[in-house]
Amino acid sequence: MSNEHQPNGSARVGVVGAGQLARMMGEAAHDVGVRVTVLATSREDSAVATSDAVLLGEATDPVALRQLAKDVDVITFDHELVDLGVLEQLEAEGVVLRPSSAALRFAVDKAYQRATFLDAGLPVPRFLVVSSSADERLRAFLDELDAAPVVKASRGGYDGRGVAFPATREEALFDIGQMSARGPVVVEERLDLVGEVAQLVVRAVDGTLSFYPVVTSVQRAGMCAEVRFPSDLDEATLREAQGLSERVAELVAGVGVLAIEYFVTERGLLVNEVALRPHNTGHWTIEGVRTSQFAQHLRAVSGQSLGDVTPLSSYAVMVNVVGADEPGSLDAAKDVAGTFVHDYGKAWRPGRKLGHVTALGEEPTGPHVRAWEGARAYGTVTREA
Repeated sequence: MSNEHQPNGSARVGVVGAGQLARMMGEAAHDVGVRVTVLATSREDSAVATSDAVLLGEATDPVALRQLAKDVDVITFDHELVDLGVLEQLEAEGVVLRPSSAALRFAVDKAYQRATFLDAGLPVPRFLVVSSSADERLRAFLDELDAAPVVKASRGGYDGRGVAFPATREEALFDIGQMSARGPVVVEERLDLVGEVAQLVVRAVDGTLSFYPVVTSVQRAGMCAEVRFPSDLDEATLREAQGLSERVAELVAGVGVLAIEYFVTERGLLVNEVALRPHNTGHWTIEGVRTSQFAQHLRAVSGQSLGDVTPLSSYAVMVNVVGADEPGSLDAAKDVAGTFVHDYGKAWRPGRKLGHVTALGEEPTGPHVRAWEGARAYGTVTREA
């Protein structure tokens, strides 16, 4: 499937996955001279509408990935549900992956990420990696904690999936037992959070780094509900975040967007998660920054120089639209003045991310009010932060 508006002489970028992130990459592609081919599981996938070409296949299928590699110059990703062994084999055959399989491992494998960050001296929560609830180290680790732990599958979780918040030790052991049947489990201290923030760092092929502003994120039921620019951090903590982000980016050494989520605690910032792709906390950059995260990612992976990341307003608020029990109205959301409404082209379903609403302004209250008004009209289940 090709679109007539394909630019001549474009860099050819293949995207593994065809969800909303790939959809927004497709929307940004032609402005940065890139032609996008997506590897989709269905022609109903969100990104099919904005891509230049579509291949059907699974993200873990080496046959489909090799076919994609034949059609493009470089392959990138819109999710982490990949097979690192397959990707390593493709690289050995000369396929260009940006980010590389080695960089992707930080996002694919939480146990590897935690252990490598700890070894590098980066601040992370206290954790233990186990393969069963009978691990002899588990009792002593749980005894050290002030509350029941957070239990995370090392691989395969996102948007709250693969993460459990047991109320008791007994529940924790049960959750560990269930998850460990599918692979290693990260058992982690439960923190009293002051807040959560995130920063996007983009790395070019030549190693140049570009830093987007730190933003505050608000979570509901394991999913991001709202993102606010600027963040709520004081100047000293902002500098701390900037320094940590640079250290993480140099360690991971990916090409493209690196999203770093931080826990804000009384003992300082702790690294929560990383993603090596455009990220929910950067959706506000489409209207709020001179070069959006999607354009910047495509510039980076296609070997171009990075764009200007100067914010275009003093304040920005982005609210995710997550399907409620009954559908809302996209038209009603678009009628809310002063908002930018992004529809992901998905059929409505309770709990499904359907789009987002962004509002900008020169004072803090207006963008927050307008973004949430638009999201409620759209039919979000998330409650206002």
